[in-house]
Amino acid sequence: MRFNDDFVFGTATASYQVEGAHAEGGRTPSIWDTQCRTPGKVHGGDTGDVACDQYHRWDEDLEIIKSLGLQAYRFSISWSRVIPDGVGEVNPEGVAYYRRVCETLKAAGISPVVTLYHWDLPQVLEDKGGWTLRETAYAFADYAQKMARELGDVVDVWSTLNEPWCSSYLGYGSGVHAPGHTDPVEALKAVHHLNLAHGLASRALREELGEDVPICLTLNLHVIHPLTDSAADVAAARRIEVVGNEAFLQPVMEGRFPEELREIAKDVTDWSFVLDGDMELCHQVPGILGINYYSTSTVKACDPGEESLSGGHGETGVSPWVCCEDVTFLPPKGLLTDMGWNIEPDGLRQLLVATARRYPGQQLMVTENGAAFPDEVSADRQVHDPLRVNYLRDHLDAVARAIDEGAPVTGYYLWSLLDNFEWSWGYSKRFGMVRVDYDSLERTVKDSAKWYADLVRRRDLGAVGTDWVAGS
Repeated sequence: MRFNDDFVFGTATASYQVEGAHAEGGRTPSIWDTQCRTPGKVHGGDTGDVACDQYHRWDEDLEIIKSLGLQAYRFSISWSRVIPDGVGEVNPEGVAYYRRVCETLKAAGISPVVTLYHWDLPQVLEDKGGWTLRETAYAFADYAQKMARELGDVVDVWSTLNEPWCSSYLGYGSGVHAPGHTDPVEALKAVHHLNLAHGLASRALREELGEDVPICLTLNLHVIHPLTDSAADVAAARRIEVVGNEAFLQPVMEGRFPEELREIAKDVTDWSFVLDGDMELCHQVPGILGINYYSTSTVKACDPGEESLSGGHGETGVSPWVCCEDVTFLPPKGLLTDMGWNIEPDGLRQLLVATARRYPGQQLMVTENGAAFPDEVSADRQVHDPLRVNYLRDHLDAVARAIDEGAPVTGYYLWSLLDNFEWSWGYSKRFGMVRVDYDSLERTVKDSAKWYADLVRRRDLGAVGTDWVAGS
């Protein structure tokens, strides 16, 4: 239950979710600006125009991070803020903002961990075809190289992509995420071109900053349980694993195309967009494999005549699981988060241990983990969120147990620092350990943040007491 002194405790955000300043400093629209302005795509018609206004309130948020004793802050760069045309000239004002963020973090002894792509593709690139085109992967590599030149001296870790599963399947398959398309072929093209983007960008970063530059790839690997041990249910679970996990792991980590995926999608695409030599380009093993984890799923094979349940962010009624129409997701059981997701801490332990055994020696990091709950401000003007405290305690215990079993997990990033714009859910879901009043933008540190700060200080789950409770 104790974390060693080298274990990194951090927190994370994403540019479109927190920055605001959507039309300031030379920034041009991203696909999420467009998605938010498309009727019916985002809850309540919410937008990220202001979000948490971190662009203007960075100093305030930095003080919160410092006060919690955190060692790292993972945030993303808005591609359209630093290269407004998607390719070409760098915007000095945009770069200056991120340089200031990195420099002030480092001055405070906090490690800047930069994600280059957290879902906000410049709209000008989407207008040309977005991730359905391999040219976008090359544009991404050029963007990565330019950021390395501009910020390489102040960034400690470079993360290429955050959850390419979401960018491809939710963006182009189910339409839940930007750009809001519902085409399975486009989704599979996006999968491949995102893998290609990681490989090309990794090469660019290493060319610019040296072979030892710390590079991370963050995947939301799925933990899928078959309902029974029948051959049909086991095959259904494997189908989801191939589409959700193997589609990314095999090209990047192993340099090979997932043949099971080719078979699954044989009636959808001929894979002609995968060119000779692409697997070599995709095969750039990151120094750090980031794992985002929130919940598990239980699936079964569809019975004859049974309609499949979309599962996994299928809020539009269109399943993001392309080529998996014969798989049914079972409704989650037990206590659920405000997202309707189940709470299964041991799934995180299982995932970390299994990944460590599959890739011996690969450094792992939990780059996102957290929960949304309907927090309220109490009469004492505090936010008491015991459900989130319990969630964090149990999942960090799972991380500690995975380490005891030999998984080389070197850090944990709590999602999220702030309540923020939660994509298609708008501002209706709160993941933050710091509450944001969306009218006044006032920040209130929740009990969960105080608990986390106590853990960071003590580094021992068994020693964390109640002295973090407000008023004690």
